[in-house]
Amino acid sequence: MALVFTNTSNETGVRNNTNNCTISEFKNTVYPIVYLFIFSLGFVGNLMSLFFFISSALRRKASFSPVNILMLNLLISDLMMVCSLPFRAAYYLMDSNWVFGDITCRIMSYVFYINMYGSVYFLAVLSMVRFVAIVKPFAYVRWQNSQRAWAISIVIWLIVSLMSIPLLESGTWEESGQIKCLELNPSHLKTITVLNHVVFFLGFIMPFAVISVCYIFAAFYLLKHKKTRQNQRSQLNHKKSCSLLIIVLLIFLACFMPYHVVRTLFLEAEMNIKKKGFIESCHYIQSLRKAAVITHCLASGNSCLDPLLFFFVGENFISFLRQKTELG
Repeated sequence: MALVFTNTSNETGVRNNTNNCTISEFKNTVYPIVYLFIFSLGFVGNLMSLFFFISSALRRKASFSPVNILMLNLLISDLMMVCSLPFRAAYYLMDSNWVFGDITCRIMSYVFYINMYGSVYFLAVLSMVRFVAIVKPFAYVRWQNSQRAWAISIVIWLIVSLMSIPLLESGTWEESGQIKCLELNPSHLKTITVLNHVVFFLGFIMPFAVISVCYIFAAFYLLKHKKTRQNQRSQLNHKKSCSLLIIVLLIFLACFMPYHVVRTLFLEAEMNIKKKGFIESCHYIQSLRKAAVITHCLASGNSCLDPLLFFFVGENFISFLRQKTELG
């Protein structure tokens, strides 16, 4: 069954007036524009980041640092995400008709969510690492172990891969002469709503709490030691760590929080529609469905924002960029 989707099939309601509250035209207009924009921006940004990562490693003839290993995995996750977007855009450009086959439909949903929650966990771990770099710099130095970073990355991939397996069960189905995919299948709605509560906690509340705690304690620590004399390198490390925490927090607030909150409200509303029909006004239902579309686009846009981490706080990136500029 599908874990979560952002829009509902016309069969969701049990009354004949279900069709009066559809937002098909809105979806078919908004999704292709946003998906193709995110694909263009995210594909270029992440490819540039990948180029700098590999070039920097080859130039220094050294292995990646733990932070860069985590960022590299985040980059791979983003690239997989953006590469699935043209298929999604094509679906809505063809008036919500899927022509790529049942297996591809299952893979699209699986890839999308495995990489979104992979990004969530990689961002949370990066925040924890940078938090340690601020408050426990000596412990951070001892933590500088590439094998440990790769082990953490593998564990994250395994967790999100296993959690997303239910998405492989949701394939295509026919409705009104069209092949549907990437929609909320009415027959799975109850199970999806239950699973959403689990994912809301494990995929958002818990990582967001970790990031918030790291940010708050790091801020208090820096304010407390503001007058303490530090060398230039220490100040630079603190600046980079703070920048990462702030960017990650903003990504969560802008991309993931609206999506998870609206998705929960959306699924509860669809459950009520399925049980009782359209008790609420059609304007309210349409507004909630449109909000689900918009917040889904925001969550997808995360793949465009993550390169900011590589450009501004990636280790050795700034010095490498300056050298490239000087050579150019």
